[in-house]
Amino acid sequence: MTARLADIAAQAGVSEATVSRVLNGKPGVAAATRESVLAALDVLGYERPVRLRQRSAGLVGLITPELDNPIFPALAQVIGQALTRQGYTPVLATQTPGGSTEDELTEMLVDRGVSGIIFVSGLHADTTADMQRYDQLRAKGVPYVLVNGFSPKVQAPFVSPDDRAAMQLAVTHLASLGHTRIGLALGPRRFVPVLRKIEGFQLAMEERLGLSPEASQELIQHSLYTLEGGQAAAAALIAKGCTAIACASDMMALGAIRAARQQGLHVPKDISVVGFDDSPLIAFTDPPLTTIRQPVQAMGQASVRALLEEIGGTPAPHSEFVFMPELVVRGSTASAAKRTVPIQ
Repeated sequence: MTARLADIAAQAGVSEATVSRVLNGKPGVAAATRESVLAALDVLGYERPVRLRQRSAGLVGLITPELDNPIFPALAQVIGQALTRQGYTPVLATQTPGGSTEDELTEMLVDRGVSGIIFVSGLHADTTADMQRYDQLRAKGVPYVLVNGFSPKVQAPFVSPDDRAAMQLAVTHLASLGHTRIGLALGPRRFVPVLRKIEGFQLAMEERLGLSPEASQELIQHSLYTLEGGQAAAAALIAKGCTAIACASDMMALGAIRAARQQGLHVPKDISVVGFDDSPLIAFTDPPLTTIRQPVQAMGQASVRALLEEIGGTPAPHSEFVFMPELVVRGSTASAAKRTVPIQ
């Protein structure tokens, strides 16, 4: 026990006596110090004493479209940790092709008496979807927050990255390297983040390179948010003579690198590629991926704060909280190479 106290004290940066007071539930310990000791227990893999385990303040549902893209588990982890710190128990519900739909998962969570729901990249981001489903949920008295995607038809707090600014960062970076033929690979046009990325891309192409929206339109390629989707979109853009490609996700960017290599091109010597998300492990790809980092930590914490305000009866503003992304330059971008534009 003495050795364990010493380990915990060293990890938390406090005295063994303080650790003992926390473990025995005695008063006189600052809240921040107590949290440090509990965090040290968790990090070292020790089980918390029964008396120190929080009783759940209730269940909160978290609905994500899938977990194949590493950005969704990363966001789920931030949201889950923030909920747990506030005493809530997160319940992760994931859609899969051919599996449960968002509506079915929502119904399941409501039946289990959740205190609220956080939707990530759900139907609220689809401009063709019926938004009445969210009105019906509110009528049942279930608070919710919507992450990634915005609809003026839904009266709820929204949390989003600035998709327009993200593409402006990407184009500005690539243009500064001398690229003038920059392509954009993204998902289906019906999604709000896609439309916003197009707006940012076209604005930056006009400001930086003098291309009209009509001229830059031919450099936009829609596909799926997958590695294979990025590969297909990049192949089409390379055929149009692009020397650089901005992608709407890191997964698509990895597909773009594969497409370049299949054509005997080197990244970044022949083709520069920029991703979007800065997913975990993306810094260790070959080459390390230049990308636009989504502010996952800030977005996840903001979505939890907004939901807890809704649950507490002091609703957050029914508007959109927009977070600024950040350009992370690594090894997949370089100065423009001379390439011949094919004859159309």
